[in-house]
Amino acid sequence: MIGLIVPPADGNVPPEGAILYPHLKFEARGLALAEMSPSGFNAVIDSIVERAVELRARGAEAISIMGTSLTFYRGAEVNRQLQTAVHDATKLPVTTMSSAVVNALRKTGVRRVGLATAYVDDLNVRLQAFLRDEGFDIGAVKGLALTNVGTVKDTTPDTLTALAEAVFEMDRTVEGILISCGGLLTLDIITGLESKLGIPVITSSPAGFWDVVRLAGKDPRADGYGRLFQA
Repeated sequence: MIGLIVPPADGNVPPEGAILYPHLKFEARGLALAEMSPSGFNAVIDSIVERAVELRARGAEAISIMGTSLTFYRGAEVNRQLQTAVHDATKLPVTTMSSAVVNALRKTGVRRVGLATAYVDDLNVRLQAFLRDEGFDIGAVKGLALTNVGTVKDTTPDTLTALAEAVFEMDRTVEGILISCGGLLTLDIITGLESKLGIPVITSSPAGFWDVVRLAGKDPRADGYGRLFQA
């Protein structure tokens, strides 16, 4: 079993898991994050280790902290420290969604990245700082200014497609697009965007599953969902 720590209170496994890897078992624990903001993150971040220990007790082989802004908002070093703390408490392989998007961008050869996000300006600034610390150049940035965790999933595919295309039009020197926020439902738009733009498109939740599946020693490939999932 692969363990997930997810921001919403319901603690449900994000839907991408069953679509990408129907043969694998995932189990999640929720953090009851109310708002995508530093104050919202501060209210829940100290409970992550406890949730991870619960997942280890349930038989998890690896754990991912599946919140992008939750894990980048304090910077790259704190993201690494969080992974270490969870590993020390569980003795399991551990990743975060922020580490996942970094690994996914590197795997697809992207160094200069355009950012299409769910976030308000403050979180966009923090995301840029995080990615620069991880060695990336940042191109155009555009966010949807969403803060309510419960409604992010209602963002339509057309809105997300238009957002990614707008970022590319703002800066055609980018080598890839990152659609950032684990609550955005993006699986159905990745291949169309990659075909139209001619560059890799990395999105948070699919990248999160890809990363933790490979961390658990499983095959992370999945047909039909973009360059990241190819051999």
